Amino acid sequence: MGDTGMPALALPDHGVKTRHAPAGWQVFDPIRRQWVALLPEEWVRQHFIGFLVNDRGCPASLLEVERPLVLNSLSKRADIVVNAADGRPVALVECKAPSVRIDQSTFEQAARYNLVFKVGFLIVTNGLQHYCCRVDHVTGRVEFLVDIPDHALLSAR
Repeated sequence: MGDTGMPALALPDHGVKTRHAPAGWQVFDPIRRQWVALLPEEWVRQHFIGFLVNDRGCPASLLEVERPLVLNSLSKRADIVVNAADGRPVALVECKAPSVRIDQSTFEQAARYNLVFKVGFLIVTNGLQHYCCRVDHVTGRVEFLVDIPDHALLSAR
């Protein structure tokens, strides 16, 4: 743990920027282009954005953070949506705090959000463990992948 009190993650550190403000620790979100409260889930989200951009070739301009959605008349927010160059959503990332165990309910939450987005890839992470599955919307088949694909594969039809 550094000055911020946040734990080391199983993600590369691509220079996540933090600062101590009067209201407490903050982290800079390069996608929203603003400083936000440094909460454990946000720590994971910012590291995962760095991973997507720097290690998986996802252009930052094609990422959306906390994208609003309506599900069963309830307003929700998807943590990260990865879009293809043509603007269609291709992957949904659900981020949890490092202390939160990834379990069936985490996948169910991502699957519920995917009723709206209908993407081909669902990713869940708590910064320590990451899981990715490919979803075939025609057959209903879900296949867990060994690794998280790069942007070109995420975007392939």
